[in-house]
This record gives sequence, C-alpha cells and structure tokens, in this order.
Amino acid sequence: MTNTVAPHSMSACRDLRTEHLIAPIAIGTERPRFTWIPGGEQRAWELDVEDAAGETVWRAEGTGFPRGPVVYDGTALDANGAYAWRVRSLTSEGWTAWATSTFGVALLRPGDWQAPWVEPAQAGTLIERWTLLDWIRGGGPATPEQDRLRPANLVRQAIEIDRPVVRARLYATARGIYQATVNGVTVGDEVLAPGFDSYLHRVSVQCYDITAALRPGENVIGIAVADGWWTGRIGITGSSAQFGQRTAVAWQAHIDYADGATEVMMLGARARSSAGPWLYADLFVGECYDARKARPGWDAVGFDASDWQPVRVLEDSTHTLVPFTGEPVRRVGEVAPVDVRETDEGALIDFGQVLVGRVRLRLRGLPEGRRITIEHTEVLTADAAWFQNIVGINKEQADVFVSSGEDADYEPAFTFHGFRYARIVGLDALPAPADVRAVVLASDLADAGSFECSDPRLTRLHRNAVWSQRGNFVSIPTDCPQRERAGWTGDMQVFAPAATNNSRVLPFLERWLANVRADQFSDGAVPIFSPWSPVNSDMAATEGGIAAVSRAAGWSDAIALVPWTLYERYGDPRVLEENWPAMLRWIDYQREVARTRVPDRLASTELDPVTRDRQALLYNSDQNFGDWLAPSTLEGRPVHEAIGIAPALTGEYIGPMYQAQTLTVAARAAEILGRPEEAADLAARAAEVRAAFAAEYVDVSGGLPVPLQGLYVLALAFDMIPEDRRRGAAARLAELVRARGDRLDTGFLGTPHLLDVLWETGYRDLARRVLWQSEPPSWLYAVDRGATTMWENWAAIAPDGTPSATSFNHYAFGCVDDWLFRRIAGIRPTAPGYAEVVIEPDLDCGLSWVRAHVDTPRGRIQLAWERGRTLELSLPPGVSGRVRTGDDVVVVHEGTTLVALGLA
Repeated sequence: MTNTVAPHSMSACRDLRTEHLIAPIAIGTERPRFTWIPGGEQRAWELDVEDAAGETVWRAEGTGFPRGPVVYDGTALDANGAYAWRVRSLTSEGWTAWATSTFGVALLRPGDWQAPWVEPAQAGTLIERWTLLDWIRGGGPATPEQDRLRPANLVRQAIEIDRPVVRARLYATARGIYQATVNGVTVGDEVLAPGFDSYLHRVSVQCYDITAALRPGENVIGIAVADGWWTGRIGITGSSAQFGQRTAVAWQAHIDYADGATEVMMLGARARSSAGPWLYADLFVGECYDARKARPGWDAVGFDASDWQPVRVLEDSTHTLVPFTGEPVRRVGEVAPVDVRETDEGALIDFGQVLVGRVRLRLRGLPEGRRITIEHTEVLTADAAWFQNIVGINKEQADVFVSSGEDADYEPAFTFHGFRYARIVGLDALPAPADVRAVVLASDLADAGSFECSDPRLTRLHRNAVWSQRGNFVSIPTDCPQRERAGWTGDMQVFAPAATNNSRVLPFLERWLANVRADQFSDGAVPIFSPWSPVNSDMAATEGGIAAVSRAAGWSDAIALVPWTLYERYGDPRVLEENWPAMLRWIDYQREVARTRVPDRLASTELDPVTRDRQALLYNSDQNFGDWLAPSTLEGRPVHEAIGIAPALTGEYIGPMYQAQTLTVAARAAEILGRPEEAADLAARAAEVRAAFAAEYVDVSGGLPVPLQGLYVLALAFDMIPEDRRRGAAARLAELVRARGDRLDTGFLGTPHLLDVLWETGYRDLARRVLWQSEPPSWLYAVDRGATTMWENWAAIAPDGTPSATSFNHYAFGCVDDWLFRRIAGIRPTAPGYAEVVIEPDLDCGLSWVRAHVDTPRGRIQLAWERGRTLELSLPPGVSGRVRTGDDVVVVHEGTTLVALGLA
C-alpha cells in the first residue's frame, strides 16, 4: 500500500454556507450556522461577521476542524438585515487568504410583518369530500372540470418610488400558490411558491431581491394566485378545500434609499383583482389556460384596471407566517423526447424517463379557439398503447391550452404531474421534437453523490432511486408525485439514509420536520404524514380500517429516526435540538398507551401479574400499518383487502420494536445534547422494553409468533432478540428467504434492514443473491423491465408486459441505494458528519469495478476500485479513515490512497 498526500496548498476556504445554503437572501433564524471546507489542512480558523455598514458584529476562532457548524453568538441580527462573513485557515505555511460570503436575514419576529391578508374577488371553492372507500370504488364528481374548478386570480397594486433605491426586498406569500411580478417581470425563479406547509400552523414567506426591477415613479407589483395545496383537490381522495375555501395573498416591500431612509410598503385595500386567463388551475387535476382571455400588461405601469374589482382586506392574523427555509422548487432541468409518434387518439410523446414536472409546447399556426389537451401517464401497455396508470378522484393530470390565434409557447404555471409519456390532442400535425420539452420540477437540492459499476443494471438501480428522490422532493418529501403527494413519515424514515448520499437534504428535511412538529397531536402522537389537514383528522375519526390510522409505529417514529440520520450524516446537532421536545412527547405517548391498553386479542383475558407488567411496557395496542405491503400478504387477493393483512399479522410486534429503537436513538441524542441523566433513563427504558418483548414474543430458539421475513429482520436490526437466541432467529430468517426462492418478502419497514441483517448475521452470500435476484419481488426485476424510477409495487409490470394501475415513482424501496454506497462501494461513515469513515467494499459481490463519491460536510470522499487491481481513495481534510480489504486494516488520512487488491 502507498499513501500519497497531495502537495500542500494555501488555497482559501471554499463552499462557504450559511444555514447550509450558499449566500442565502433571507435566513429564518437569529443563530445562523456557518460551514466551510478548508483548502487543505486546517490547524486553526478565524471567522468574522460584518453588518451592512462594515462593522464587525461577531468574531470567532477555533482549532482543527469544527465538529459541527459554527453557530453565531454575536449581537442580535436585524430583521431584513444584510450581512457578510469571512473565514480563513491556519496551515503549516501560515494563514490562507480570507474567503467571503454573504447572507440576508428574513422577517423573524411577529412585529416585523405589517401587511394583512388580501383576498382577490372570487367565488369560494366547491367543497368536495371523498372517502377512501369512494376512491376504492371509483366514485367521484360527474361535473366537468370547468364547471366546478376555479380560475386563477390576478392582484395588482401600484407603489411610488421618489428617490434612488440602493436595496429592495419583496416578502410575499399566499394561501394557495402564486407568481409575483414587478413591472411585468417575474421575480425570482422558483415555482409553486410558497410551497406546502401545515398551513393552519405555518405559512412560508419568500424573499425576493427587487432592487433592479424598481424605477423612479410608479411601479406595479402583481401576484397571480391559484388554489394549490390550500384549497385545491389534494391527497389520495382528491377532496378539496382542506385548509380553506378562498385564496389570499400578502406582500410587503422593504425599500432602502440612497439617502439612508427606509420605507415599508404593503399590499392593501388599494389593490385591484381580476380573474386571469386560467379558466381553472388545480394542482392535481391540471389547468386550462385560455389565451384569448390574457390581459397583456396587467402587472405593468399604464394598464387600465378600472374594470377590475376591489380586494377584500382580511382581519385574521398573519401570526402563522414563517420565513421560508431551504431550497425552493425550481425548474431543475429539461428532457427532450426520445420518440414522437402519431396515434388515433393524438400525438404520443415518450420522454424516455419517468419524471415530475410539466410539458412545454411551442404552438404555431393554431386557429382561434382551438383546444390543445396534454395528458400524462407513467407507462404504456405491453403493445405500446396509452394506459392511465393513476386512476381515482380528481387525478386527471391533464392540461388544456385554448389558442388566441397567435403563436404561443405554453407551459402550465400552477400544476405539475408525474409522467414519462404525454398525449397531445388537438394538433393538426405531429409536433417537431424540438417543439416539445418536459420541464423537470423539484426542490432545487445540490447533488451530493454518485455511483456506477460494471453491472449496468445496478447503476440503473441507483439512478432510479435518484430520479424518484428528485421527483418526490417537491416542497416536501412525498410518497408519489401523481396520486397522493403526501409527506408520509414512514417513507421518509426508511429512505433518509439513501437520500443523504444523493443530494444535500438537510435544510429541505429540517423544513419538513418543522411541519411534522407543528402537526404533532395534542396527546404527543405524530401523524402518519405531514402536512396534515383538518380533513385528514375528520377521515381518521369517521372511517374505519386502514383509513382510521392517524399514527403508526415506524411512521410516527420518524420524529426521532430522521433527525438522528441527519445528525449522523451531517454532524449538526441543531436537528436534534429542534426535534428533541417532539421526540419526548412521542415517547411519552407510546409509554402511556403501553401503560393503559393491551392488544385487542388480550382485552377480554384475565392476565397474570407478570404478563400484565410486561404488557404495560409494550407499545403494541395502537392500530398501525405493520410491515406494510409485505409481498406474500398481497398474493391472491384484491388490493383493498390484501393491504390490511400485513398490519393485522405484524402490527402488534412492530410497535414495541420501533418503541425500543426510538428510545435508544433518543438516549444517544440526549448524550449529544448534554443530557446524561435523561440519556441513562431512556437507555434503561429501552432495555426494559426489549426484555419485555423477548419474554412475551421470542421463543427459546429465537422464533417469533409470525413467520414473516420483516418481523425477523426488524427484531434482529433493533436488538429485540437476546444474544443467546440471535443465531436461531437469523437462521430462521435465512430459511424464510430461501423458501421464497432467495427473494425478499419484506414490506416498507423491513426492506431497508434486510440486506444488512443478513450480512451481519453471517449470510453474506444470501444477501448478495437477494440483491441480484431478477424475479419479483426484487430490485432488478423492475430494472430488467425498463424502469427508470422506483416502483410502488415490485411487479407493477407483469412478466408479460401488462402494467397495473399503480405508482411507478415511489422512492421507499429505493432505500437499497444506501447499501450500494455503504457495502458495494464501501463508503461507511462511523462518526457524525463523516469525521471518520470505514472503507470496506464488497470485493466478492460479482462486480469487476465500482466508482462512487459522496460530498460530505468536510469535502468529497471519492473512491474507485477494480477487482484484482487497485482501490483508489481520496479523503478531504479533517476526515480519517480505515481501509479494510480482507483481513488487512490500514489507517489513512487526507489525500489519495492506493491499495493493491491482489490478483483474485
């Protein structure tokens, strides 16, 4: 082995981030976090923060590499303030040059916001309430979209600028989704603002730099607003008005003049409103844009708005407003068609990739009044005919453009879809490929990793996970981008480790976790998805069966497990601090349910004192999803019946497993947060739960009450099996896997841990066979059938090519992507924030080469290995590693390391 360290460089620090973002315009905290990557070794560091006048408001210094972000501890930051900061490193050759960055501060305190909510003139949304049973039976509205959906509305207001402006910020938001303009020019590049929040508790406010857009004299600020998540048809049932019936907008502009004066202007009663050219605009159903009704210049100076209607100024409070944090949704890419062909129903466009976004069309030579309809789907039939894979109430996913007779470039504004294929109806001829593009929408997260290998199927599997992550990280982490778009806590819990490898997810998930905390129920339970609406509460209270579940083991536990994953991967304790009270409330809820209730099967049984005491420790009586969608439980039955089987078989046992795991994670978090007494108490309670579980459910040979893979996987992963019975439990798991033909039979909760449990209990070859399995259920079955994203169901396309009406974009089973990085490539963090790593690739997995990288808080870890030749590893400053190949273990540090892998 040789360890070659790159020549020392006096390079300045790079990748300077405030709140984990590069030069954010409006952070939402008074205690920002600062991070950077040194250009080389770092013996010490210095950091300064200056205000807009150039005065230093805080100075910090330290030695080595900080164990986490450096947290601001200076004088109070000003609302709407502008700041600069700089950092430098001390190396063996002296101090590097200063590296600089900037950040702005949002409106942080209730008194900072003065503008009221303003409603444009409108009719209230038609309230539609549909149940899960309606969805299953195929019920829904009979009225056409244009008769029951609402138009988007326009709001304009003029302001006067009488002096030169040096800095101007527009703070804006909506109950609905909006686009803001100044003097006819769209501000910012984000879409679907303000994003999805738990609106009754928090509505995000965006900040835009409008300095260059303002001019002396009259200026016009315009906002177009549509229903969005606020009052549109959302969720699995497609019910409307889940947060409110009427849209509203609010904005205020902070103007700094050259003479030192400052002025705040705001939306108010002087504004005027009108229906826009969108005859309807629904986030799920789609939109209809009538170009004949466009009002050119409506948001510019000189427009005659005398026929517009007055707005209604609301008196309800804006106390729910919070600064938007993280990255907004943007157009993150475009995809050209790979095929355009004529069918009897219209032009069929194949973009070659299941994606999330909308279609942009260049339309030329259409007569006035011509309707062009764009339909969307993710899959075709076996003979390449149109197939609508998402069915249900308000799931049309169709956009309509009505021509004014003039040439146009049309892209929907207030909706998005999940699709690979588009069908365009109404054109006189096939569109040229150059005239059609799929515009990809996603929360604009920076890429953080890559994986490729000698088997193109495994490389494709990784890319499928990436595309599903991108398509479902749209404002919140969703389960699917077409049918529900719900922020399921269980899906995120199982996928969080994989997500960290592929993009910088910390700010995005911190924002979502703030919504989860806001939605936490008064009894401490955590909802199964967030944002959670009053309609969801009504459904849970009035419907039976699965529809009645509002909290669930493995789902609600996301309040502890997701923050812990983020801490492990980013080394930032704030994510633990922010979620600590919510973790404890959930733990207290579990404890209270355990103390006061028993499973239904024991409700009429006289328990002996020992059993009663054990049961009083176990959270096992809430109805929950169990190992959801375990494949064998779905076979041979209609889906609406089969989905209840895994919950009934496994729910009682899954509950205490996750209870013990959450207690353990909370104990570790308590240690990190400097709470040793609480850490000891939580760890002791975890041990009690494990002992009670073992006594109640584990037989002398390590057997469990139900012979399903998922139960054994989780019991072994969460240390629920006593040490003297682990070998027997692992052997039973291996038997169950072999009995299924070396195929997995785990559901949402068991799947993320299956390969690791097999690996760590001595069944490495079996883990490899499960990974490389090509018969369903397996990961590579979908890849072999041309999947470009992760599927909701393992055999969503039958062997004969017949597709099912299901989601072809569900990231949950993409959790295996973390295995590809940790076990196949071999990059495994062993200290928070990748301060320490173990590099241990699986050289016997059957691959001839692998290349991968992960961008960590300390810089890029890059690895390439070729079986029988070399392993090349590059570590950034501040990361120490151990390379394990066979029986050899070598400690490595910053720089490039070459390891000879022999001739095997």
